[in-house]
Amino acid sequence: MIQAKQFSETIFSMKGISKKTVEDHLKLYAGYVAKYNEITDRLKALTDDDYTKANQVFSTIRSLKTELSFAWGGVVNHEIYFTHLGGNGGTASSKLLHQIEKDFGSFETYKKDMKASAISARGWVWTIWNSREKKLMNHIGDSQNTYSFWEATPLVALDTYEHAYFADYGVNRGQYIDVFFENMNWEVVEESFQHLSM
Repeated sequence: MIQAKQFSETIFSMKGISKKTVEDHLKLYAGYVAKYNEITDRLKALTDDDYTKANQVFSTIRSLKTELSFAWGGVVNHEIYFTHLGGNGGTASSKLLHQIEKDFGSFETYKKDMKASAISARGWVWTIWNSREKKLMNHIGDSQNTYSFWEATPLVALDTYEHAYFADYGVNRGQYIDVFFENMNWEVVEESFQHLSM
């Protein structure tokens, strides 16, 4: 069983992302934690009949394993998202900034690429560390569990589902993305990057 994480109190007083939006968003995150635990329990309770009836079109085991990946994505994506929010924005620094400049040309180009990716994504956009190529990339996902990118780890997670911004910005996703960057805690991202790129 996994437990919902506690995040910094600073996420409740962010610039441009209302406390109510954050509170409602955290309820969705808690729901993913609950569903992950529920599906895990159901997988433990599979019968011999469930295993015998495994099928690629529809079967209990297919359904549970597919939805487990969706629930797990919902847990991890939101944990990354809320962990690096609540900061003062600005720019990345140190080793992370050097890598961004190497892979994107400049920090501003990185943000431009991230914003365009986020406007193009139906669910999430991540800045990932591609460990095989030793480079940062911005990667889109239309759901919690779509478009897996092997040998890569997400460092930045930007939720582009409407629940993350609609109450504050309506259809203006671009403004929400700008505000997302204004609330980033780049020190958290830098710490994660230091671990990965050693």
